[in-house]
Amino acid sequence: MHGIAAPQPYVIALFLIWAALMKLLSRRMRAQAGQTALARLVGAARAVPALRIVAVLELAVAAALLLPPASPLDGVAATALCAGFLLYLTYGRLAAPASSCGCLGSHARPVNWRGFGRAGLLLAMSVAAIWAGPYPGGATLVAVGMVEAIALLALSAELDHHWLTPLRRLLVRVRKPLAVVSPQDIPLEVSLRLLYASPAYCSASAWLTSDVQDTWDEDGRRFVVYAAHGRTAVFAVPLSGGDPSAVRVALIEEPALT
Repeated sequence: MHGIAAPQPYVIALFLIWAALMKLLSRRMRAQAGQTALARLVGAARAVPALRIVAVLELAVAAALLLPPASPLDGVAATALCAGFLLYLTYGRLAAPASSCGCLGSHARPVNWRGFGRAGLLLAMSVAAIWAGPYPGGATLVAVGMVEAIALLALSAELDHHWLTPLRRLLVRVRKPLAVVSPQDIPLEVSLRLLYASPAYCSASAWLTSDVQDTWDEDGRRFVVYAAHGRTAVFAVPLSGGDPSAVRVALIEEPALT
């Protein structure tokens, strides 16, 4: 237990320092303090002073965790603070479900499972920090601390625009979910929906006397054949793009295909 507890004070302290600086230095955070659940709890006029008080408490607990001598009371203080975070998130979820928590910065997202997961992880780490002491660290403990730090960052919705949004954009560029590998990958139903919405189909629909008789793909177009009162109606539907006005039709004076 002592070994696992060793890196906890450092990870918790760094996170608390970061959270406190965001509350104290971010102008946008102070400007949007009235939109947080804290404003519902203490009043909009007292939201900014309340955030500053929370920031001071976070810095105080972080200093206690980092500065020697190590004491179980440091972990107890961190546990009490993180338990308060969980209670605050619960209140915000129940009393102001549309408000953000204001924990790390200004964002409009309401309190969700990620916020509870982050606070719960901090609480568990704080409980472990009670048994922390001047124990030598090793590569394994450093790895544990890094994994915990990454988990805290991943659970912080305030940082999504730094890593999650770029990651999603990268995956879209790599996977290209909307790209068409070959014309055969486009279902006929997709081409028919575009055809039915086109002016060309509307102008020729009165002449059509059959369902689709034949289709084939050529030169980036899908050709769709109908019978049309002794003639053949051939529609050319683009395989790329979704503009109905790009559909073309030709009426051929020859027997309809059977």
